[in-house]
Amino acid sequence: MGTTETGILSGRLSPVEYEKNFSDLHPPLDEHEALVASDRCYFCYDAPCMTACPTSIDIPLFIRQISTGNPIGSANTIFDQNILGGMCARVCPTETLCEQACVRNEAEHRPVEIGRLQRYATDIAMRENRQFYQRAAPTGKSVAVIGAGPAGLACAHRLAVKGHDVTIYDAREKAGGLNEYGIATYKAVDDFAQAEVDYVLAIGGIDIRNRMMLGRDFSLSDMLAKHDAVFLGLGLAGVNALRAEGETAEGVEDAVDFIAALRQSQTKADIAIGRRVVVLGGGMTAVDAAVQAKLLGAEEVTICYRRGKEHMNASVFEQDLAAAKGVTIRHWLQPKRIIARDGKVAGIELDYTAIADGRLTTTGETGVITADHVLKAIGQMFEADGLGIITLQSGRIVVDGEGRTSLDRVWAGGDCVLGGEDLTVSAVAMGRDAAESINHVLAAASQPAVAVA
Repeated sequence: MGTTETGILSGRLSPVEYEKNFSDLHPPLDEHEALVASDRCYFCYDAPCMTACPTSIDIPLFIRQISTGNPIGSANTIFDQNILGGMCARVCPTETLCEQACVRNEAEHRPVEIGRLQRYATDIAMRENRQFYQRAAPTGKSVAVIGAGPAGLACAHRLAVKGHDVTIYDAREKAGGLNEYGIATYKAVDDFAQAEVDYVLAIGGIDIRNRMMLGRDFSLSDMLAKHDAVFLGLGLAGVNALRAEGETAEGVEDAVDFIAALRQSQTKADIAIGRRVVVLGGGMTAVDAAVQAKLLGAEEVTICYRRGKEHMNASVFEQDLAAAKGVTIRHWLQPKRIIARDGKVAGIELDYTAIADGRLTTTGETGVITADHVLKAIGQMFEADGLGIITLQSGRIVVDGEGRTSLDRVWAGGDCVLGGEDLTVSAVAMGRDAAESINHVLAAASQPAVAVA
């Protein structure tokens, strides 16, 4: 079908076009390219890039190892801090983290390509199935990890290395969480998310039980009765409502569902897209949805965000990527109502907005954009079903510096906790650190009591 067809349709492009459009956004470095890129690193002492990394990877060391022809050693250095370093190399906003802190920016305004170098090393290790860790002697302790996303997987791997038995319970059909269902397809091609899960599980001692949802299939008290400790890596399963007239019209869809369907599609030809698409939101999800809508064959794709460019959660790189792919980004527009015709989306009416006295307000002016497909990317929320008496604040789980919740023997990490960031690398750090805390508590409990004279 040609793109002149109206309505929400699948198969707008040829198989060759789909394959080209959804190919790797950043092709991997070859050996020569990696050596050249690594040679630009100053190998700084007290490197600011290392401080900027939420998992504190020793970036100068792993780059030096690449420069000396030791990518396997480099991967070991990376995995010591971040067992999901392969995915983080693909999806992390390195331009606002490690690469933004790179001292090369001072003189050349071009950082060392830390993310691509990290991918180079980890890809080689995973391709050769190099496992750097062995399980310690069995401790006889078991831990339930609820949620098989980045936080849960990182926690489970570190606990398994310590010799504990881990059971991961996850509501989805496949493990991986955000990495499997929530990122743009072109950021992680060739089913990399599943390959990384398999790599993590190769340590042994980790059992995954899919289609098991907290609050539906089991309770937190069930887990505490069966296991010595529990880690909650629940992510954000809920989606904010638009709360606007016409939201139920055919053609209005949650962007997270749209992205998840794309991630699970083998050909992309079965994913329907409108001719004129409007995406509501200003974060990474909005950009991922908008770019992929364009790649599916939509003729016009517009992102509408209620604030200015400088307020968008999507990085400047992501915004520029969207523009390069033909997406129009319009600011200071807030959805007022979905215009429906015969029950289907025909357009969207928006209020113009401005900041007045420090608050976002509407100006009284409105505008209309013709559309047949509206994707909502206006944020996700934490669903606390089955948590019982655990303390929440602002709709998230409250934890201390080690990830401990208000309930004894229960830890949490990732997007579901208060202060959690919507970043894979931050979730990995929290899962890893909670595992160390859990291990410390379980090891202390195993020590025999010392008699006092």
